[in-house]
Amino acid sequence: MEFNKEQILEWCNSFASLTLMGTLNIQYIDAGPDFLTATMPVNPSVHQPMGLLHGGASVALAESVGSAASMLFVNPEKSEVRGIEISANHVRAKREGMVTATARIMHQGRSVHLWEIKITDEAGKLISICKLTNMVLPKKG
Repeated sequence: MEFNKEQILEWCNSFASLTLMGTLNIQYIDAGPDFLTATMPVNPSVHQPMGLLHGGASVALAESVGSAASMLFVNPEKSEVRGIEISANHVRAKREGMVTATARIMHQGRSVHLWEIKITDEAGKLISICKLTNMVLPKKG
């Protein structure tokens, strides 16, 4: 199948609107054969009580982009993707603006995908780095 960036981004953004991704205003903005990128605004709706980007919001962004990226490698009529493990290291605080998460495949097996997701600020500085393991399951009727 030929890679079609615009079609992939349209598909990813279409399923996100009525989910947690919509609540967090996550937008898929770029895709390639081995990566997927999304953005999320940083404002009080994703802050923890100290006025900083909540680590859970960062993890939700990372899992959203990594899980969607796994779907690019499977036939959605035959397979489903489930996140089974995620780890995150938060290395820089963020109070406002925009963060960008890019998921890059580290291992693509038939039943397991391993992703590295880097979350950066507008200047490209690392905010969080995450590792996501997804399981590929047969789709149930």
